[in-house]
Amino acid sequence: MDKKKTIETLQFFATGLTEGALVHKLQGQIFKSQGFTKLGEKYINHFNEEMGWVEKFVERLLDLGGEVKFEGAKSRELCCDPVEYIKADLAIQEAGVELLYKCMATLHDDPTTYDIMKAYLADEEEDLYWSQGTLDVIEKIGVQNWLFTQI
Repeated sequence: MDKKKTIETLQFFATGLTEGALVHKLQGQIFKSQGFTKLGEKYINHFNEEMGWVEKFVERLLDLGGEVKFEGAKSRELCCDPVEYIKADLAIQEAGVELLYKCMATLHDDPTTYDIMKAYLADEEEDLYWSQGTLDVIEKIGVQNWLFTQI
């Protein structure tokens, strides 16, 4: 097992996911303020779920003797249009899932970290499918009808 590489991988995902989770929290608050309570709660709950994954990554990183770093978040545009946000988030999810698949191949000799990342990958795929499915529904019933379901 390449412990140093595993620690770097865990730190990379902890940092990136913390950033993404914070964006989801803020987006959820924006959507709730617009009256889209269900969509807002979905993204706020998603923040909580993602921070649970960050905790798992950090716990494993510490178990391996790594040093946890708080690396600054990048500036990201927030979006007031729910449909445009779902499209933008889907693009990020697609790239993230692809990266996770590549990462899995490097963790095969560390079964504990592999299992954590495998479970995280399954969770991310579920999020990806939700975004894809939601955009399909929007296309079928129209934006205004879908937005009405989010009140």
